[in-house]
Amino acid sequence: MRIPPFDLDGADAIPWRELAGPLVAAEDCLARLDERLDKSPVREGFVARTHFYDAAAALWLEGELVHVEDLVLHDTHMDIRTPTHELTRAHAVLRARRLIVANRPDWALSPNGLGQLRGRGASIPDTLPSESHATAAMGAGDEASDGSANDDLNDGLGGEFAAIDALLDRTRNVLNGLAAAPVPRPQQVPMGEKSSLVYDLDWDEEERLSDWRAVLNRTTGQPPVLSAALLWDAWETKEPLQHLPWLGHLLVGAMLRQVRKTSAHLVCLNTGLRAIPRERRRARDRTARLIGFLEGVTEAAGAGLKEHDRLMLAREQMGRRLRGRRGHSKLPQLVDLVLARPLVSSAMIEKDLKLTARGALNLVAELGLREITGRGRYRAWAIL
Repeated sequence: MRIPPFDLDGADAIPWRELAGPLVAAEDCLARLDERLDKSPVREGFVARTHFYDAAAALWLEGELVHVEDLVLHDTHMDIRTPTHELTRAHAVLRARRLIVANRPDWALSPNGLGQLRGRGASIPDTLPSESHATAAMGAGDEASDGSANDDLNDGLGGEFAAIDALLDRTRNVLNGLAAAPVPRPQQVPMGEKSSLVYDLDWDEEERLSDWRAVLNRTTGQPPVLSAALLWDAWETKEPLQHLPWLGHLLVGAMLRQVRKTSAHLVCLNTGLRAIPRERRRARDRTARLIGFLEGVTEAAGAGLKEHDRLMLAREQMGRRLRGRRGHSKLPQLVDLVLARPLVSSAMIEKDLKLTARGALNLVAELGLREITGRGRYRAWAIL
């Protein structure tokens, strides 16, 4: 069901009487969270953790389940199973959030920033998958297969290995477009054109995105959270991007960051909207949708305040175990790592702190972390 668009013009365009209460509550709760984070010693850890939670919530709003634990392991290239399509999409949301926070407040809504977030920029660090890993893996496979073919013929499995080598050669030829035999290949789509198998050709993304940016310009001067509500509703009704529906929530949060409403963090809209029933988020009545969004902002800020208090308490408790430690102890580094990740594994500790497996387990035991997997292998820990 497509939500009908709305018009900002007219005396009754914004129902102030119905929106006043939820708007004041959302503005107040969001301002308190940002003020508390501004000089908080756990701000960096809070921001890093909320990136994971909000990325998983973004996929939840689309009807897909992604576990935060799997997302953390996938982010550190330590997957214990084959990554799913939903997991890779959640990781794209995670990297987009990091990229927005790492740049200037006005970067995300600029033409260059929006182009990079959409994958249209010349250089897109940490936003889209790179082909360099696949190319390097293919090159490594070429070198490995060329050097040992003759040695394998000396044993009893020479025929089988020769067949495998021939299959690998044919596969490489097909991938490189050099196959001698006629192999059916998909028709190449010219640069700048979209395939009808992937895109709806009647879906004019540029025009829809231009309409959404027009709403952004027309909401200038409104209260920041109200402008965010109008921008979010415009994104939901216009649906500018076919394959990146989650980007609108990040751009709305970037707008709040640009107007300095949230200078210490990027608001977790997905986490807050997750607490609002779909019937209210997708209601046909515009006022009901706007109220649902404002209540979602309040939920997000309230959850952020609770998470911040929990991290402060955990930091104080772990800080007591640091008293009397030597200056070269790596226990403080483990505290920072635990505060910045929803969970940590022994492999993550070994990699980040440059420790052995036994040393990582000893530090975990000294810090008193909570084991959350209940397994003998692939164990992981989190704060209490």
